[in-house]
Amino acid sequence: MSPVELAPPALSGAREAFIEGAYLISSILFVLGLKSLTVPDRARRGMQLAALGMLLAIVGTLVHHEIVSYGWILAGLALGTAIGWPLGTRVPMTAMPQRIAISHMFGAIAATLVGVAEYRHLAGLPGGPGHGQMAALGFEVLFGSLTVTGSFMAFGKLQEFLPGRPLTFRGQNLLSAGLFLAGVGLMAWLVVAPQHPAAFLAMLAVGLLFGVSLVLPIGGADMPVVISLLNSYAGLASSATGFAIGNNVLIIAGALDGASGFILSVVMSKAMNRSFGNVLFGAFGAPPPPSAAPARDVAVRAITPEDAATELAYARLVIVVPGYGMAVAQAQHQVREMAQLIERNGGTVLYAIHPVAGRMPGHMNVLLAEADIPYDRLKEMEEINGEFKNADVALVIGANDVVNPAARTDRSSPIYGMPILDVDQARHVIVLKRSMSPGFAGIENELFHAANTSMLFGDAKASLAQLVHEIKQA
Repeated sequence: MSPVELAPPALSGAREAFIEGAYLISSILFVLGLKSLTVPDRARRGMQLAALGMLLAIVGTLVHHEIVSYGWILAGLALGTAIGWPLGTRVPMTAMPQRIAISHMFGAIAATLVGVAEYRHLAGLPGGPGHGQMAALGFEVLFGSLTVTGSFMAFGKLQEFLPGRPLTFRGQNLLSAGLFLAGVGLMAWLVVAPQHPAAFLAMLAVGLLFGVSLVLPIGGADMPVVISLLNSYAGLASSATGFAIGNNVLIIAGALDGASGFILSVVMSKAMNRSFGNVLFGAFGAPPPPSAAPARDVAVRAITPEDAATELAYARLVIVVPGYGMAVAQAQHQVREMAQLIERNGGTVLYAIHPVAGRMPGHMNVLLAEADIPYDRLKEMEEINGEFKNADVALVIGANDVVNPAARTDRSSPIYGMPILDVDQARHVIVLKRSMSPGFAGIENELFHAANTSMLFGDAKASLAQLVHEIKQA
């Protein structure tokens, strides 16, 4: 079905030309913005291009002939600005995943409400909505509603007012499958017979319940993948909104959002060596039963800041492996200061970035870029793994599962087969960590007990500040 078939009556010449021109330029800016995000040093410009595209799309929509009063629109603009400005400027990077989740929820609410309003409008007309319109509206409302509650569940798990562990019960997957089939069945019924408001409301309710049932059984380790999937769902709902109301820019922007979210989910699942089915139904991220991760008798080797600083000061190659612990401690500026000291002594410092380090894709890249660390020093996993064998020191800052050798050696491990950073191949590994607590996967890290590993316990920011002080004295 083409957008033209669903378009509203033709607008008068100049106004129509302005609106379509604004939408065309907006679409181009969205594509250029997304393309710029693939290169770190152009990412900021990409966001600016996308923001300009959104501004043009809003301006184009505001001159539409169907708008007869701007009162509610101005009120919504003021309220959205009051909410959006603090979300964009005050939320710390450590809370960015849950901010993204709640943003998806707001976007999905908007798409769902537009679908509900459009159905009510069309249902009041003679003949009601056409079959094509109903298909678009049904898809929009079903995917929009499940994204609303699913995003809120993800937000709750990340914000920790809901348990991060999978919340499951016997028959959980059957319930989710039943809700999904019920939603699809109701949508199909409405496409055939659109004039059934009760079925439409039932589909909306089923979508909301399905979002809860879908996300609650998923553990904290999989939240980055879940957020990307929900981003894809929100994009698909927005694209369906465009088809339903005849808005070309919504179709394009929603398709871009849906496709990019799906591709990102595939990339992250591959980085964890897991399928979508395993993510959605595998309950990964649950703390293991006591018998599954017995305590080891092998003691770890602790290192003093003075000894660690001496090694770092005279190392030829240091590879820093940032993780969520660095993000929590906000230690990226201390990392940069330490690296500058090592480089003044003739050493080289590189940064190994795992695709799922932190709690969202690109988390570590953004934090390190925030500290003005050169982009060319940030190395992806495939590029850096061959360098670990040449590294004098691998400095692990708050990373856990992404450096666990059990992924290569222990077939019984839940992370077996997951691509990891080959940190254990460095001559010496120094791990900055608060305690011996496990990562998201809830399993012990073999790296911490290796003969070439030393542990520097404490807050990452304080430990790095002490290392900087000692390196200056070395």
